[in-house]
Amino acid sequence: MLNPPAATMPTEADSPPMGAPTVQHFRQALLWPLRLMPADAKPRPGVAPKPHAHHGPWQVLRDMGDASPWREEVDEYTGDSSRFHERHYNEFVSFLPYVQRFLYGEGRARGGTEGDDSHGDGSGNSNGNGDSPMRIFRRHDIAAVRVVAQPGDVPVTLQVIHCDLYFFFDIDVVLLNLEVGADHLGLAQAQEILYRFGRAYPAGWEPDGTALHCMASVEWLGADGNVLARSDAQQRDAFLQHVAQYRAPRISSHWAFLMQPLVTDYSDEPGALRYRQIEYYRMPVMAYLSLDDPRRLTRDDFVRLALVTGAGAADAHLPYADHHLADFEHKYCYDRFWVNAGAAPNTRYLCNGHALVVVGDARSEFFCCRDRGVLAQFRHQHFLLFLIAHFQKASLLMFSDQLVEALKRLDIRSTPSVKQFKRAIRASFERFLRFTHRYWFHEISEQAQVRALSHMCATHLGLDALYDEVKSRIADMNTYLDADSLRRQASTVVRLTVVTLFGLIGTITTGFLGMNLLAEADAPLWRKALWFGVVFVATTWLTIYTMVKSQRLSDFIDALSNDRLGLRGKMAALARVWRSGGD
Repeated sequence: MLNPPAATMPTEADSPPMGAPTVQHFRQALLWPLRLMPADAKPRPGVAPKPHAHHGPWQVLRDMGDASPWREEVDEYTGDSSRFHERHYNEFVSFLPYVQRFLYGEGRARGGTEGDDSHGDGSGNSNGNGDSPMRIFRRHDIAAVRVVAQPGDVPVTLQVIHCDLYFFFDIDVVLLNLEVGADHLGLAQAQEILYRFGRAYPAGWEPDGTALHCMASVEWLGADGNVLARSDAQQRDAFLQHVAQYRAPRISSHWAFLMQPLVTDYSDEPGALRYRQIEYYRMPVMAYLSLDDPRRLTRDDFVRLALVTGAGAADAHLPYADHHLADFEHKYCYDRFWVNAGAAPNTRYLCNGHALVVVGDARSEFFCCRDRGVLAQFRHQHFLLFLIAHFQKASLLMFSDQLVEALKRLDIRSTPSVKQFKRAIRASFERFLRFTHRYWFHEISEQAQVRALSHMCATHLGLDALYDEVKSRIADMNTYLDADSLRRQASTVVRLTVVTLFGLIGTITTGFLGMNLLAEADAPLWRKALWFGVVFVATTWLTIYTMVKSQRLSDFIDALSNDRLGLRGKMAALARVWRSGGD
């Protein structure tokens, strides 16, 4: 694993050089939320998509074996205790108990032996054995990535620290996590990498065909240095054709390669696991910058780092208007440790929801320590709080998408479509309840720093407002279904009441004192059967006819019981029973 350079504390003899500081150690962690789609969810004429069976998509990936580069990661909390280090313990105790149960599960003390699925369904999706509802898969075939920010720039090779997929029980969301690192970068280089690396596809093209805002070139490298895949952002026609054909953006080839065997839902490639973009094409990003002298950073540098706007020109100032950034420090900066004192002096956290960046002094041993220091916190506690926030947002967006799709498939003239719509809404309501009680947290920690950074992420992402909006939409749908069920029940009761009322007239008339209008007791059997058939057919027809006219007969009964309505009005109501177009 790539380690930060040896840390030395500053002395009075050290005189900082002029100009921008050097990034002694750089880490970037990308987090790409995607919506998982069932393999048969692609729209086909005349075929309604089947709902996703929540049997655990990680099980599908696990069962692929050698056909997939992804392997399930046995983390330090479920594997050999000798792999459990102090940094993992510090991570664990940073969170409140209910968050610990989400991240790490219940443990094995009460749940029996390892691998026990006696309370589950046999597919590994159950939490009956106390396992975490989160599953992690990792691929090890990619050792580095070589990037070129703009045409003509010198290539920069970043070491791939790890590449993971995060799955969650009962939620059709997967998060790709890619962490890369490098040593001895210029500040402008680090800013450009943060700005350009982590875009799922180009935003557009220059007149000369150069892709906008993304890397000019990206190459995944194996352990032997061979190129495994490279970007195709310059192939404008391929992206234009894909959008014209599918009305969905085309994922750049290097990201599509990284996700395999998962394939985009709009691709013609076969795949049991398919995904769709659910958020903005810029992936949420975390960054750790260990600088030789962070105090040489200007306000312009901090603004560009916090808002991830890329490097400015040599004579550039603030990337936005002064009044737009008037409250920048209050809104985007966490300056509790931005002092020249303490274990990690001159440490500043920057957060805009989409990005979480920490800058500090490379001469501070605690800031560079990967076991107990800020680097360890960045890779553990801070990463998890960032993951929780974006997982919650992606899940809420997924619920919103599912509601829209259920409405799109609804055909009120088709009874099967109406029933399918009701089942889909009921299922969404149930899943949302489970999400609320299993994954929705307002407070994840009582540690001041973790709590403050979590609040900053949630506030900038607008999680509370998004949750309330989705909850309101699902509640409205569910209320509509309840009201529709009550309406149908009331209509059925009215029809039954009308049929009973008018049937009562004939019952009392023919059964008065046991009177028989036709004395056929001694008639032959064939005549009795004939009369039985005639009466049966007539009674059945009369009952069905009464049910057909039950709505209008109900209106007549209402008019008949209305004391303020005269005889003419009551007779008019009776006439409307047989008048065409009376409803």
